[in-house]
Amino acid sequence: MKKYVLGADIGGTTVKLGLFTTAGELLEKWEIPTDTEQSEKILSDVAESCKEKLRGKGVSPEECLGIGLGVPGPVRPDGSVDMCVNLGWQEKQVKKEMEELLGIPAAVGNDANVAALGEMWQGGGNGCENMVMVTLGTGVGGGIIVNGKVVSGAHGYGGEIGHLLMNPHETRKCNCGKTGCLEQYGSAPGLVRMVERALEDGETDTILKNGEVTAESIFRAARDGDAFAASMTEQFAEILGRGLSYLAGVTDPEVFVIGGGVSRAGEVLLEMLQRHYKAYVFGRQKETKFSLATLENDAGIYGCAKLMMG
Repeated sequence: MKKYVLGADIGGTTVKLGLFTTAGELLEKWEIPTDTEQSEKILSDVAESCKEKLRGKGVSPEECLGIGLGVPGPVRPDGSVDMCVNLGWQEKQVKKEMEELLGIPAAVGNDANVAALGEMWQGGGNGCENMVMVTLGTGVGGGIIVNGKVVSGAHGYGGEIGHLLMNPHETRKCNCGKTGCLEQYGSAPGLVRMVERALEDGETDTILKNGEVTAESIFRAARDGDAFAASMTEQFAEILGRGLSYLAGVTDPEVFVIGGGVSRAGEVLLEMLQRHYKAYVFGRQKETKFSLATLENDAGIYGCAKLMMG
């Protein structure tokens, strides 16, 4: 009997859903709105949408191995969460509730961790069992995989790489309430903040003072030969490369898979990151590869499916 598996990547705006074969073929993907105004309905909305899709595809519950769910917050080993701020959840038994709603097994993971699983399974980390997924967007997210298994830790906070301490002298606070976090420098807003701080300190010889400063405009100016922009992207890459070297000292990955909006800078970013990373590691860790994420917004649903299959 052919077996199927569902993936549900639950975000603050939409829930991305996918129906897969256990061989990894994505048969169909779709989305539903995340009803954060009625947060108690989110899981039931997911369950109803999945039931409708399975009926439409003629898939019986016996043919469905289960559903994997990715949620924006730390997940305990029993599939429960203490909070998912963006969803309005507090102390929710996600795994238990979904199994009761759908009548099939469920597995639950942090959204960044399941995205890493997806990239390991069918994306930029394909063929590797030891990898770190780094998402560079409005924050710095991460997912750590060792010997094919996600490292989530005792409290579900494994992979929260955005809050590694990079600068003990920083005075401005990170969104987490601490200061000097990697996210304050290695995210898109972090890069912009570093550039704006330098401009406030009197830097004038740059095209960046004439328009809106964004991560994209900074990398574009650097590619076009703007010396100031080039120096700022090097600082950005040095901090990130140093942060990744700390992870390598613990996990020794085969590959760092780089995703998120900042990854659109492409091979230029990878080259800088790898160069700075190599300056901080030793031995064969210098051979660690850097690659771009390839699944984009589908990484979460692929990872959810893989999480369910184990």
